[in-house]
Amino acid sequence: MKKTRLYLLSLLTVPALALTGCFNLDEQAYSEIVQESFVPRDQDVAALLASSYSELGTFFDWYGMFDVQEEPADVVITPVRPNGWDDGGVYQRMHAHTWKDEDTGSPDVLYSTCYTGINNANRVLDQVIDGSLPCGDLTDYIIDELHAIRALWYAILLDNFGNVPIVTTFASDSLPEQISRKGVYNYVVKEFKDVIDHKVLSEENSASTYGRLNLWGVKMALMRVYLNAEVYTGTPAYDKALEVALDVINNGPYSLSADYSDNFKSDVGPSNTEIIFAIPYSATYETGSHVFCQGMKWFPPTEGAAHFGYSFQTWGGSCGNPQFINSYQPGDLRKDKTWLHGQQMCKDSPSEIAWTCLNYLPSISGAQGTNSFLSVDFGCRENKYEVDVDAANGNQWDNDFAWFRLAEAYYTAAECLLRGATASGALQPEDYVNAVRARSMETGVSTLTKADLEADTKMVYGLVPWGDLTKEIYDECYTSHDWSAYMDQLEASQGNENVSSKGKDKDVLALGGMYDEWGWEFALEGQRRQQMIRFGTFTTRNWYNHSALSDTHTALFPIPKSVLNTNLKLGQNPGYVSSNGNMAADMVLAEFTE
Repeated sequence: MKKTRLYLLSLLTVPALALTGCFNLDEQAYSEIVQESFVPRDQDVAALLASSYSELGTFFDWYGMFDVQEEPADVVITPVRPNGWDDGGVYQRMHAHTWKDEDTGSPDVLYSTCYTGINNANRVLDQVIDGSLPCGDLTDYIIDELHAIRALWYAILLDNFGNVPIVTTFASDSLPEQISRKGVYNYVVKEFKDVIDHKVLSEENSASTYGRLNLWGVKMALMRVYLNAEVYTGTPAYDKALEVALDVINNGPYSLSADYSDNFKSDVGPSNTEIIFAIPYSATYETGSHVFCQGMKWFPPTEGAAHFGYSFQTWGGSCGNPQFINSYQPGDLRKDKTWLHGQQMCKDSPSEIAWTCLNYLPSISGAQGTNSFLSVDFGCRENKYEVDVDAANGNQWDNDFAWFRLAEAYYTAAECLLRGATASGALQPEDYVNAVRARSMETGVSTLTKADLEADTKMVYGLVPWGDLTKEIYDECYTSHDWSAYMDQLEASQGNENVSSKGKDKDVLALGGMYDEWGWEFALEGQRRQQMIRFGTFTTRNWYNHSALSDTHTALFPIPKSVLNTNLKLGQNPGYVSSNGNMAADMVLAEFTE
């Protein structure tokens, strides 16, 4: 009999996990498999599934999902720097919400990344189901895990693009039809629920499940979709989100880390008790395909090396929005555990200033008339992810990213209760928030009450002025990085009292205290855009140099031009120009019902 050779995608080198421990995808696995001779063992499963997970490594990659979720929101700013970072205006357009369907980079990359992950899952799933890749006793497990990771990819598309095609087989050669956002929601929910109901996936928190979706990871994914259901469909599902959150809190094998920073260590791994699903990165095996780019994006080129003592070069552009930094309340340790502020001294010469992190940023372009004021000292840099000083390259850290943390279940439970959801045995909403924030408060800081969570946000929205920077101050401090004579003045000039509020900026934000807690606890974790949309600030408020637009269309990204031009069955999302002439709102979109 002719031997059929199965060609699976060669595995990218983003680390994944085998059932028997931490698994690095540098191991070459099954690029060519002879059908008759292969029946997978437990330790083979991760290799079979790896291509379905590997594209998640783009989260912290250049133009990755982190950029798509944080650059359009009110926490992260990427201004022009002395070494560049104009990048054709892509970061300024993300900040202004003026991105286009033909933009190179974010969010175009996110769309293609999702379908790469989906196609990879479909490829293996087809082979397992039709028997061309026999899996023996592991068949049901592999099928359910592939359904779960594929549904996670669709959940990302649901959140960012809304009306997208659903493709469930690799073998199809016909162009897919567009599904309504509600239909995509129904599909994702059904996929997650089916996997949960089957109870085939592992319920362990161990090295054997770290970096892959176990049953609790699937429940967290479903919980997040339910929490945002009103955005996706117009109908809230807070009772359902609460039910799943309480299940994870009360019945899962996870516990909150003793220290907030424990979740972001460079050597974080399976021993962490809070992380439910992680994207593992490697400083040893990665060669640039998918990388942990936080160092490259945040720390200045030579100054970062002088301060931290690493040997690689970074390109630091990004920093925090002064408004967000100013929103933290006294005694909240998460501020300093998330942001660098003040003078950063040289490691080998502690009396010398490497650079200064001012909570001051004149503008995203740095231009004032004919002058250009660019400095590595403008803006607070991230301090959340421990610097992997031993990494070979600035974009090749060992840090893992916590996609789902147990803290998210606690905050979801609190928000759902505040929004009127009920469940037998549930505590008060403030109990769930205080349980998380207790580890991050100085002694003597009061616990929150329900009224605190229902109060207005501490974020002062409005446009931030240029402030007090002059050419004389700039020329005096630029080279030395010593701004000590002007630091208080500059930061105060962009303080809350100088923010120019207009429109709905001063409107009381319902559940503003809960909104703030989401922001402070999950800052720089790629959730801010989703939080702002759910709470109604993303398209209605002004922040930093971002002026609110007159409609809400930027709550969805455009379908990429290249995609529309190759499939006339697809229409563009509202508010964007359609390169193929079709608008999703004018088309009869296919539905998917549970």
